[in-house]
Amino acid sequence: MMITPDYCRTMARYNQWQNSAASELVAHMPAADLTEDRGAFFGSILGTLNHLLWADLMWMSRLDRGEAPARTLADSPTLAPDAREWARLRFLADGRIREWALGLDALDLVGTLTWYSGSLGAEVRKPLALCVMHMFNHQTHHRGQVHAMLTAAGQDPGPTDLFVMPEAP
Repeated sequence: MMITPDYCRTMARYNQWQNSAASELVAHMPAADLTEDRGAFFGSILGTLNHLLWADLMWMSRLDRGEAPARTLADSPTLAPDAREWARLRFLADGRIREWALGLDALDLVGTLTWYSGSLGAEVRKPLALCVMHMFNHQTHHRGQVHAMLTAAGQDPGPTDLFVMPEAP
C-alpha cells in the first residue's frame, strides 16, 4: 500500500476547504438546529462535527505525537459546546493537519503505527499508510453525513467534489 506526501497535502487542503465552508454555515444557524437529534450516529449536526474533530485530533496525536483530546470516543459529540468554539478548534486542527502534511516526505508514510485503542480496549498495529488513508476517508464520510443534515435543515453546504476544490493560493 503506497500513498504519497502529495496525496496527504491534497487531502489536508480538501479537509480545510470543506470545514471552512461548514464553519461559515453553522455560525449563522440557531443552536437548536445544530443540536437537534437528526438520527445520525452522533445525533446532531454539532455532535457529528464534534466527533469528526475529536477523531482528527486523536489521529493527529498518533501521527505527529502531539496532544490528544482528553475526552473519550463516547464523549466526542460534546467536544465543543457551540458552533463558535467548534469553529475555533476546527481551525486549529485543520492547521495542524495541513502543517503535518506539508512536512511529510515519502519515508514518513512507510512502516507500522502502533497505539492503544480505548474504544477497542487493545493495542493496535496497522500499516501507517492505511491509518492515514483512514483518517482522510473518515473525514469525508462524516462530512457527507453533515452535508445531508445541513441540506435537510434548509442550508446549502455548497460543492463537495474534490475536483471542484479551488486551486491552492
